[in-house]
Amino acid sequence: MKRIRFWGTRGSLPVALTAATVRQKLVTALRGASGCVLASDRYVDGLAFPVAATYGGHTSCVQIATGGPEYVICDLGSGVRPFGQAAIARHGPASPQTYHIFMSHVHWDHIMGLPFFTPAYIPGNRLRIYGGHPWLESAVRRQQDEPSFPVDFSFLRADIEFVHLEPGKPLAVADMTVTSMLQRHAGDSYGYRFEANGRSVIYTTDSEHRLDDPVETDSFVAFFRNADVVIFDAMYSLADAISIRADWGHSSNVVGVELCQMAGARHLCLFHHEPAFDDQAIEAVLADTRRLEEITRTGDALTITAAYDGMEIEL
Repeated sequence: MKRIRFWGTRGSLPVALTAATVRQKLVTALRGASGCVLASDRYVDGLAFPVAATYGGHTSCVQIATGGPEYVICDLGSGVRPFGQAAIARHGPASPQTYHIFMSHVHWDHIMGLPFFTPAYIPGNRLRIYGGHPWLESAVRRQQDEPSFPVDFSFLRADIEFVHLEPGKPLAVADMTVTSMLQRHAGDSYGYRFEANGRSVIYTTDSEHRLDDPVETDSFVAFFRNADVVIFDAMYSLADAISIRADWGHSSNVVGVELCQMAGARHLCLFHHEPAFDDQAIEAVLADTRRLEEITRTGDALTITAAYDGMEIEL
């Protein structure tokens, strides 16, 4: 494994910057520019992330770049559209490619990108879609049925195969070992551990982790053990996750820190951001999470980041 590339990081549904939000970013940047030399990018590079950039609005799609010829991604949220465009730009439409796609579950925000994934329409391409749900294929096909969508699944000309996975049973794919784990979510979801060349990445989204269940906690600590990166659903605050949004199937930044610390993980990446949160709100969650890690640290420091569309993590 070489790196992780995030193509979609939002939860539940895509969101977009409004004109008012863009204007406020410009106003903030311009007000701070008084007396600064703007002949270079130095001033812009020094701006806070929520002012100079955005966490983005595409739903879940994460690429695990292996360095080999085959692509590996997690989920088919709206972020798979720009991923597909980038793949076509790199190889051209006449060069067949193989795409291994690991599905956490089949809620709409995680499958909605497939009808807009250009490589799926090109003969010669191979799509292998993996998941633990027995209804994986029917759910993915059904979203393109009339009257929900005008382009039937049969128009996808790539060679598409659905592969059922058994939790806990390792699978060799694209020079990696992939192991899935059942997670707590409405209709169930699955997390994945990717391992290769002494590196390991955990993809765990749409999972409600309950630290008051010691058996479940121990199983996830073992699953996260010594991971280089844990991509973690931190959609809710801890207060919401255990009260008004209990049993909604998502987790919090606080639980992410605790699990990673217990597991000896090295890097916690907050993911599946609440769609109601703007860039400032996500940045505040990130700052709070880093402060929590500092005051609860008992061993090596845990690196903490918040995923944004286009972000890369080198492995």
